[in-house]
Amino acid sequence: MIFIEWTEPAFSDLENIRDYIGKDSPHYARQFLERIFNAVEKLIDHPFIGRQVPEANRDDVRELIFYSYRIIYLTQKDRIRILSVIHGNRKISKKATKQWEV
Repeated sequence: MIFIEWTEPAFSDLENIRDYIGKDSPHYARQFLERIFNAVEKLIDHPFIGRQVPEANRDDVRELIFYSYRIIYLTQKDRIRILSVIHGNRKISKKATKQWEV
């Protein structure tokens, strides 16, 4: 059985998204995060539905596109590790450390 593991950086990303959206609507912020969690849960049955992350150049690092966000994850034998949730306008290449390199 495959399970979902959220990394600390991914949780931090979610908190930032919640805080940003929550400035205008705490209700919508909670609802948006619920939808992200629901989208990620689909990976349990279909871990390869996301496309490969071009910046990673690896088959096991993939992403789901959810509205304007990239949910970046690592596929492993028994788990899916959620590495990051970033806005699509942000460049991964500008981050000092790529999550799949840790």
